[in-house]
Amino acid sequence: MADYPIISDVSAYIVRMLRQKMCPEPIPSPNNIEVSSPAEQDVDYILGLYLYDIREEGEISAPPLVNTGRMRLRPPPRPYSLYYMLFINGSSQMGLKAHDIQKIIGRAAQVVNDGSVIYPNELQTWLESREAPIMLTPSKLSLEDKVRVWSAINKPYQVSLFYKAAPVLLSSEVVVETPRVTQAEFGLHLTGENREG
Repeated sequence: MADYPIISDVSAYIVRMLRQKMCPEPIPSPNNIEVSSPAEQDVDYILGLYLYDIREEGEISAPPLVNTGRMRLRPPPRPYSLYYMLFINGSSQMGLKAHDIQKIIGRAAQVVNDGSVIYPNELQTWLESREAPIMLTPSKLSLEDKVRVWSAINKPYQVSLFYKAAPVLLSSEVVVETPRVTQAEFGLHLTGENREG
């Protein structure tokens, strides 16, 4: 089960994929793509990845414990959805024109669409079992919802891409040691007689 760095691992994976596929064209350097917030000032990059929401999915009721082997049980992982915004850094000193911005946004959408399946076992290579893939899909947000995200960080709306990464399964640290079997009783019960004619 994936450990707590899985959230930052997903963000790092997306940025790594964008850097590999978008440099040197249409973005000149991998350093021009960062995990960042549009609210940050005095940072010089072109394309930013902003994690603006994390939601726990599924039931809140206490689930049963799962067997992890070696007489140990732990609660099953909790599924989360991560919500991302890909945006152009308005404070960048690169002097981008409108057609440059549209090319960057278009290429970013193409790269994310082509790399939309994320395998947790590649992010956390120590995982013993095969984890369900994390799917990166466009968020179905209205223009009003997008404006609301920008307003929450006191920035004017600009064209940006919105994605959801799910399910991100986060393991529990709680481990319950089960008692060892120290004594076993066996009984034999005959249900009929063996008769010879």
